[in-house]
Amino acid sequence: MSDANLDHKGRPVIVVTGVGVVTSLGAGRQDNWAALTAGKSGIHQITRFPTEGLRTTIGGTVDFLKDVPISAPLLTERFAVLAVEEAVAQAKIGSAGNFPGPLFMAVPPVEVDWPQRFELYEAGKAGGGTGYARLFAGARSGDYRRYHELSTFGWPAERIAEKFGTRGGPVSLSTACASGASAIQLGLEALRRGDCAAALCVGSDGSVHAEAVIRFSLLSALSTSNNPPEAAAKPFSADRDGFVVAEGAGALVLETLDHARARGAEILAVLRGCGERADDFHRTRSKPDGSSIIGAIERAMDDAGLAPDEIDYVNAHGTGTPENDKMEYLGLSTVLGDALTSIPVSSNKSMIGHSLTAAGAVEAVFSILTMRTGRIPPTINYNVPDPAIPLDVVPNVARDASVATVMSNSFGFGGQNLCLVLAAEPA
Repeated sequence: MSDANLDHKGRPVIVVTGVGVVTSLGAGRQDNWAALTAGKSGIHQITRFPTEGLRTTIGGTVDFLKDVPISAPLLTERFAVLAVEEAVAQAKIGSAGNFPGPLFMAVPPVEVDWPQRFELYEAGKAGGGTGYARLFAGARSGDYRRYHELSTFGWPAERIAEKFGTRGGPVSLSTACASGASAIQLGLEALRRGDCAAALCVGSDGSVHAEAVIRFSLLSALSTSNNPPEAAAKPFSADRDGFVVAEGAGALVLETLDHARARGAEILAVLRGCGERADDFHRTRSKPDGSSIIGAIERAMDDAGLAPDEIDYVNAHGTGTPENDKMEYLGLSTVLGDALTSIPVSSNKSMIGHSLTAAGAVEAVFSILTMRTGRIPPTINYNVPDPAIPLDVVPNVARDASVATVMSNSFGFGGQNLCLVLAAEPA
């Protein structure tokens, strides 16, 4: 391998050669990017399940696909298939059903969905009893192995691995809101170690169901600004009141620069660095001193070999919760210092909502599109700036700018904090 294919630490340069995305705005790069840069919101009233009596009745659900069963694992798989098909087609890598590398896939926690619970409960009626006893009686009354498969954590990744023919055992992971970025991190590390020359990194989440909304609501994490739905997500605003739950998928094909150049692939971006730091303070809150977020950003900058004034744009985690936005500003201002005042910042979640497990991968895709188009998506609903968060937020309308480097942040509830640094061209 020539020195031109090594980074500042003597490791293989890792590039992105294909991306795919599905959000509440649409399926595919073209539709998503047109809507995102136009400031269009994909947040709307939830119709998938009854919301009467719930404090939050809105979400960024993907409702435009036909013939999709209402099941979190099946939706997670369907979104992933669409995103991976687009990414692999753009990368022009391998052949149908034969991807030349491993799969790293972020998936949501799993459980038996309500439609299956109702069926099992009805099937157990003859056995008498109530509650779990009746559910177990129903499960014993017939062959429900399919339900067992659907409630197995690794099932969606197994299906994607079978369809696209990835190498080795697929890796399933879940690190809360950082999961999609964690999948990219694992791919980056495998490529740097020399385990493979290409990797498929995916974050997918189809778990917007009644229980999810209720659970997040009990944590006081969700916005209750239901009317109008498109105005609910207000990252970095003084009147922000929580995030909007959403779903979707993002997929990236990663390769070593040497491998990509050898096969004549188009290089979309360079994955310059990644920083990770765990937060052990609270199941949802960040450490008050911000040390975990600060550590993740510092490590990403060191890994990328960049100085603060070399970051052109921050694609913020920007959930719109009072706590998270404040802590993200603390982390950015501590590490980037005075340079932060001239770095534009925006949050995709203002338009697509928080796609949870998928968010880090989806936002990495949008970060790459920002560099390739020279257009920074806006943070919509930014009408009442928070004076305690003096960021250069791109407000309400997209901004044209030359963007050569992007920092993309993903911070998980009480767990992983991840920062990715991407660049437009190989160094």
